[in-house]
Amino acid sequence: MNAEHPSDSLRKSTRAIRGTGHEDSIHGELSVPIFQTSTFSFPNAEEGALRFAGERPGYIYSRMGNPTVKALEDHVALLENGRYGMATATGMTAVTTVLLSLLDRSAHVVATDSLYGSSRVAIETELARFGVESTFVDSSDAENTRRAIRPGTRIVYIETPTNPTMKITNLRKAAEIAHRCGALLVVDNTFASPYLQRPLELGADVVVESLTKFINGHSDVLGGAIVTCDPDLHLAIRRTLTVFGGTMDPHQAWLILRGARTLVLRVERAQQNAARLAEFLRGHAKVEWVRYPGLPDHPQHDLAGEQMDGYGSMICFGVKGGLQGGATLMNAVRVITLAVSLGGLESLIEHPASMTHAAIHREAREKAGILDELVRLSVGCEDFEDLRDDLDRALERIPTSPCTALDVGAS
Repeated sequence: MNAEHPSDSLRKSTRAIRGTGHEDSIHGELSVPIFQTSTFSFPNAEEGALRFAGERPGYIYSRMGNPTVKALEDHVALLENGRYGMATATGMTAVTTVLLSLLDRSAHVVATDSLYGSSRVAIETELARFGVESTFVDSSDAENTRRAIRPGTRIVYIETPTNPTMKITNLRKAAEIAHRCGALLVVDNTFASPYLQRPLELGADVVVESLTKFINGHSDVLGGAIVTCDPDLHLAIRRTLTVFGGTMDPHQAWLILRGARTLVLRVERAQQNAARLAEFLRGHAKVEWVRYPGLPDHPQHDLAGEQMDGYGSMICFGVKGGLQGGATLMNAVRVITLAVSLGGLESLIEHPASMTHAAIHREAREKAGILDELVRLSVGCEDFEDLRDDLDRALERIPTSPCTALDVGAS
């Protein structure tokens, strides 16, 4: 980056494309090189000792730090308007690393009830084995979060928009509630991406992202990120990440860096498609309801307009015929792909109750609004007309007469 154009003064689209630049350029290369090495040599024994002691900057071993990975960490931190970025092997590595870093025995977590399935299982089931307690609430109502706070609450964990119900949580209020009781606000920003929402600007202490999704955007690499502005939190989380070994490979980092440079183009196109598809679905005879933050009838439409820079490209909707109607729809699409994940160039459709959220007990799942009829659609960058026509043809395959919902189990 040229000295007269420091990256922290650039607007978000330019940041996504230009990043922080590659400060340690060797030959003036435009693209960050892949430093495909497991270890780094020291010029002498004294230098090695100083690096291990943390008294001298420099690389030691790629689990502990790598130039390509650092370039991605700096890039994502810049996008989130944070100071410290940490790249992880997967999105779930980012989630679990933060939780393991900041919680101890008998700590309490208040979390959004409609979380990504594995995130909820990690908090509710896995951390419970070590004495961590949790309460799950509909965080779109701030009073629910406030009432759930206990003296031992250490983290308020929010996902907004929620996966898959598309509810929006007021992050400023959530931060106020958390900080008043001495807790930290951790926000999963995957569904919005930093192009549309930057929780650190709204009071969050830590942000986690699945880089697999919008930031990479090509459905070909796994990765996660953790971003904070607090140096003490950074050191605590970095220590856990390094010790447990959930760090990222340099080739992963290079591929995600390449994807991140087109973030603005992909998100803008996908959300244009999503806005039009949401209107189409809302008027379709085989669709019972649609949840998309950009629709005026979304319960938190105004809030989404205030704290987001756009409404995104994720839609959930209920089809007539319940689970069987949804299965008919998903088996009939031809342009849209039946697959989990989201945020890629291509449109993906899935059934959360039997797929991404199947590990959550039925009662908890339904209480969180993850109903058998709910279908999740990640809208991509294809031509709108092809997506609309594909959905229209597939929806028309749903029988007009009521169908009996299939049992997806109590898991």
